[in-house]
Amino acid sequence: MALEIEHKFLLKNNDWIKDIKKSTQYKQGYLISDSKRSVRIRTSENKAWLNIKSATIGTHRQEYEYEIPFSEGEEILNTLCEKPLIEKIRHLVLHKQHTWEIDVFSGENDGLIVAEIELTRIGEHFSKPAWIDKEVTDDLRYYNNQLCKHPYKNW
Repeated sequence: MALEIEHKFLLKNNDWIKDIKKSTQYKQGYLISDSKRSVRIRTSENKAWLNIKSATIGTHRQEYEYEIPFSEGEEILNTLCEKPLIEKIRHLVLHKQHTWEIDVFSGENDGLIVAEIELTRIGEHFSKPAWIDKEVTDDLRYYNNQLCKHPYKNW
């Protein structure tokens, strides 16, 4: 079984910007998103992926991801996925031995910025940078599949 272990946080300020190592624009949409699972398509540059996750709220859940042809990913996003699509730029920021993913949302979720850290095992220790604020891992509103249904602009 593939297991994703991650924590989500809000940010105190923009001090993380000076430490960006890489930035990638993503577009994603959901084919299925219910209380047990989500199935999404994500595109970036000239690549696309099919992603299947358990809908468990918390720090860990099942996750499977498969690359698919880019043209098919775009077609699925445009014709089969729920709207609005999730649009964001993901910035990678290194802090000590971990890479933080800072998602800056646009479109219907413009103004929302969320930091995530993926861990290799449950209970793994990690150092929080000074720019990290409140943890929102257990807050359903901050999950991308929910941002599609209840965009940040409507909160």
